[in-house]
Amino acid sequence: MSQTMRTGGQLIVDALEDQGAERVFCVPGESYLAVLDALYDASVPITLCRQEGGAAMMAEAWGKMTGKPGICMVTRGPGATNASAGVHIAQQDSTPMILFVGQIARDMRERDAFQEVNYRQMFGSIAKWVAEIDQADRIPEMISRAYHVATSGRPGPVVLALPEDMLIELAEAQRVPAMRPIETYPSNHQMEEFKQLLEGAERPFFILGGSRWSEETCDTFKAFAEKTDLPVGVSFRRQMLFDNGHTCYAGDVGIGINPKLKARIENSDLIVLLGDILSEMPSQSYSMLNIPVPAQKVVHIHPGAEELGRMYLPTLGINASPAGFCEALAELDIKQKTGWKAQVEEAHADYLAWSGARPTVTGDLQMAEVMEWIENNLDDTTIFTNGAGNYATWVHRFHRFRKYNTQLAPTSGSMGYGLPAAVAAKLKFPERDVVCFAGDGCLQMTIQELGTAAQDGANIIVVVVDNGIYGTIRMHQEREYPGRISATTLHNPNFADVAKAYGFHSSTVKTADEFGPAFEAAKASGKPALLHLHLDPEAITPIRSLSQIREASMATS
Repeated sequence: MSQTMRTGGQLIVDALEDQGAERVFCVPGESYLAVLDALYDASVPITLCRQEGGAAMMAEAWGKMTGKPGICMVTRGPGATNASAGVHIAQQDSTPMILFVGQIARDMRERDAFQEVNYRQMFGSIAKWVAEIDQADRIPEMISRAYHVATSGRPGPVVLALPEDMLIELAEAQRVPAMRPIETYPSNHQMEEFKQLLEGAERPFFILGGSRWSEETCDTFKAFAEKTDLPVGVSFRRQMLFDNGHTCYAGDVGIGINPKLKARIENSDLIVLLGDILSEMPSQSYSMLNIPVPAQKVVHIHPGAEELGRMYLPTLGINASPAGFCEALAELDIKQKTGWKAQVEEAHADYLAWSGARPTVTGDLQMAEVMEWIENNLDDTTIFTNGAGNYATWVHRFHRFRKYNTQLAPTSGSMGYGLPAAVAAKLKFPERDVVCFAGDGCLQMTIQELGTAAQDGANIIVVVVDNGIYGTIRMHQEREYPGRISATTLHNPNFADVAKAYGFHSSTVKTADEFGPAFEAAKASGKPALLHLHLDPEAITPIRSLSQIREASMATS
């Protein structure tokens, strides 16, 4: 079907509408004014962000939640370099995302024009596909391809550069229907081999991770786990993939792993890795499974064929999406072994003891008591977001995720992610509570996005855990160079006052007893809110203080 002559900017917006784009996150720039003008008449809402890194992180979070590409638009040069932080998250987290970058005019290339960048070179190692749209009549084709590339196989980011003269060029272009997700399925032969491997195992263990999951797929897998009485773990920052309260749940395979869980995986005789690649963090710096030939039998199921055998030689490799594999899994009739039920009960008991602990730390604010209040008072649909830092340990270890789409956290370990992700989550699910956990250093990476939340009416609750240091780096510093403090001390603002200036409800929390009333007041305020928690810097982990880490290091040096 053809259409009347349209500008390149209009064709961009037409194509996004045809592909079902739900929202655009952007920072405006003169290099793509024609697109901004076309969005004026479009059905796609715009979220105006304060910095391109925050905009790209919001788009990435949208892609995580929906399984469809999150859309980000930025200007050329510094706009694109700022947005690269979100592109890297999308790459490492296997998230579908499309970044549109305004570009210099086509007749100015190779002259070092104002803000000129070669985006194929710049994004080549972190994006699945990077292209420049030189002809306006090819826009629908290129955007359709971008949607397919971003979502197929192992999902990831696509970058499309838009020369500004192309965007005002008139062209007639064919409309392209919305992309349909392409699933990959295991063969009957592969499922039969999988069945034989599973039934032959004495100590099997499942690890779920990656992307391309849905609530339906999670439920299908949970039914299989219930039927077979098998222990299930989840990969780093993918705790929402399996109900943490379920009797088959064994815990998360990430940073600060439960030692009993680590031993259970290492001692298993069959590991079924579904959707994930088990990279550095979940594999405990690649120490848990031998590379390239693991000691255990490994069944690796992944939607990206290129990931199978890349690190771990699988006993059985299956190129299938989680949805495709779980659909076939539901048809299997597995003969249970006598010892499986006892193993799964023991694994879940170990998890309950680990996550149910309430350790006391140095200082007036006891984070374990804060988490206890959260566990007792927030419902299972609450969405938790966080960036990177030791503060995130309190959420990852002590919160029990029960439902799909309740966790947004970067496996790439990117600071500053929690706040923009929370804004995106609240815009997608306005009826649900959204709680952003952020450290003082983490928050200040994207703190300007408080303005985005206020402007868009995203009534999130930001919980700032302020210990006055870059905590994770300081912890490593004390371990490697004890007593030699360098570049890790922060002189922070009063975050409650900063939030108030943005129009937030805000309060200061110095003891756990103050947290519950402050949180309830934040919910009742009808505005976005920020709670400024003051944590003693000695309380660096739930297990050891900074002084204990320093003393242990000095004793061995």
